[in-house]
Amino acid sequence: MTDSRKTDDRTRTDSASGPRVGVDVGGTFTDVALSVDGRLATAKVPTTDEQHVGVLEGLRKACDRAGIEPGEIEDFAHAMTVSVNALLERGGARTALVTTEGFRDVLEIGRQDRPALYDLEAEKPEPLVPRELRFEIDERTTVDGIEQGVDLEAVRDLAATIEERDVEAVAVCLLHAYADAENERRVAETLRAELGDDVPVSASHEVLAEFREFERTSTTAVDAYVRPAIDRYVGRLVDEAEDAGIPAPRIMQANGGIADPETVREHAVTTVLSGPAAGVVGAAATVSADDVSGLVTFDMGGTSSDVSLVRDGRAERTTDAEIAGLPIRTPMVDVNTVGAGGGSIAWVDSGGALRVGPRSAGAAPGPACYGKGGAEPTVTDANVVLGYIGPETALGGEMTLDVDAAREALARLADEADLEGPLEAAQGVFRVANATMTRTIRSVTVERGHDPREFALVAFGGAGPMHAAALADALEVDRVVVPRPSGVLSAFGLLAADEGYDAVRTVGVGLEEAEPAALEDVYDDLVGDVLGDASDPDAAQVERAADCRYAGQSFELTVPVDDTFDADAVAERFHSSHERAYGYAMDEAIEVVNLRATATVPGAEPTVRHDGEGDALVDTREAYFPGTGPRETTVYDRDRLAPGVTISGPAILEQAESTTVVPPAWAGEIEHDGTLVMTREGEDR
Repeated sequence: MTDSRKTDDRTRTDSASGPRVGVDVGGTFTDVALSVDGRLATAKVPTTDEQHVGVLEGLRKACDRAGIEPGEIEDFAHAMTVSVNALLERGGARTALVTTEGFRDVLEIGRQDRPALYDLEAEKPEPLVPRELRFEIDERTTVDGIEQGVDLEAVRDLAATIEERDVEAVAVCLLHAYADAENERRVAETLRAELGDDVPVSASHEVLAEFREFERTSTTAVDAYVRPAIDRYVGRLVDEAEDAGIPAPRIMQANGGIADPETVREHAVTTVLSGPAAGVVGAAATVSADDVSGLVTFDMGGTSSDVSLVRDGRAERTTDAEIAGLPIRTPMVDVNTVGAGGGSIAWVDSGGALRVGPRSAGAAPGPACYGKGGAEPTVTDANVVLGYIGPETALGGEMTLDVDAAREALARLADEADLEGPLEAAQGVFRVANATMTRTIRSVTVERGHDPREFALVAFGGAGPMHAAALADALEVDRVVVPRPSGVLSAFGLLAADEGYDAVRTVGVGLEEAEPAALEDVYDDLVGDVLGDASDPDAAQVERAADCRYAGQSFELTVPVDDTFDADAVAERFHSSHERAYGYAMDEAIEVVNLRATATVPGAEPTVRHDGEGDALVDTREAYFPGTGPRETTVYDRDRLAPGVTISGPAILEQAESTTVVPPAWAGEIEHDGTLVMTREGEDR
């Protein structure tokens, strides 16, 4: 857009609380959503190497737009990429592992599955903890309890050795500590006393009290590996916020709930993928799914694209995730990530094929069109050449574009790929990026037994609304929904997030043989744990669940459990869940593997009300669409489109934080809250 007309003047929230802000740090941009006096002010600034610098810059910019001082903010929610960056870049702490004698190499052995089944040269990622920093202690715990205790003097000697190795964090994971944590508890307490506060110790019974040694060890090692970075970052941000008179940030966790700074500093592994989780929460909060099976959320940012499902009004969750090849078993929003974002670099492989990503231009130097010295062609450069992003567009409301630099970058790519020129190269980049994202959407729908045609596609992120209709065409999806704050929806999701805490414990009993009283005792402990973390236990809503499986299976499904454990009800729910997930149920014995408890403290629910008015027409320009070629395309200021207005494609709707493309044969209608609902012309809207 040619100017940064204030969205806060025309988009309002019905929240009655004081000023509240959500800040999401992405790979390329840091997004801010500020709710104040019934208005929603937004900002987007480049992500900085020291992330807290960009956070505070974006926060101040949003406050300027809203006409308030930062010190007036009453609530601050935050999502970040510190932990996932540490894992992806292997930039975490120098970590030691303390484990039971004979189990030093669990991290290296892992499972017998291979990353690529038929690739004989495929290699697994290197363990986070090198072998020379993996230590054994003589103890033994079985599923029935402790057989051999711990020699604390030997643990003190081990602490001295660890200290000599300049270790920055320690993971303690003893065999079967989920069944009886006493030995592990004594080891962790001794190490903490000997090593002091400068070397954090993560114990598996505190991180993941669940069976499967490799996954439990991996998750605990990840927690230790990222913990110093999280501690430094959150601590620095808390101090900076205090200096600015802003409340301490509450942090988005991977499970879709927010928590206080001290909780996440002690449970760092819960922060992986916190930003993508916030986006899914924002989509679920702003889009109704009453007349569809659910929502496919599509978040395309500068570095990657994230895809997830929302069913029954709730984000799908998983406890079986993997980041950079490392298993992480903590509950998290089920997000599939692919390295195809606006800043993803296009290149030609050794066979002459055009490829996109996963390498990204990031925020600095960024795509060539940013004019910051970037020379490699990116998806954003392709969108500029295709005419979707105009020469006068100001990204984030103020970053003007260098169209010539984008054309030059695509021209070099065309020469390398033997294409006719920058336009053909741009079309190729657009198609390849879309194909990558379409495969990812199929992986969370078709490959899991869902028909994507029964879902609505919710597009957000700075680049998502530009590609959404093309993806919908490929998937035969009839409805695309673009929320009003689509460019900063992850930040907006932070305003809508509840406070959430999870706890799990392995029990491993047959459902028919289970003693309800014994299971209730475990639930009492789990509920006590999650309520102990909640800021307001009296306001918390507690949900209980059980991971169940048919006898002999190696995987579980999670089913809800009532306030009183009822074996018949659990069996019925498990049979139904199994049939829903896999298409059949079995007449086999059921095992209860894990018990779970979740505490949720409901947050405020900002409801956006949009008051678009005035002349929304900006200009016309030539844009290129697959299958139709160049078309004269109307450009609108989306913020000025009033509720009830219908836009027929081809059209481009510009905002400060994102751009939406309505292709030929599509139309979009503005709803009361500013949401754009796009359907194919002739379809029921």
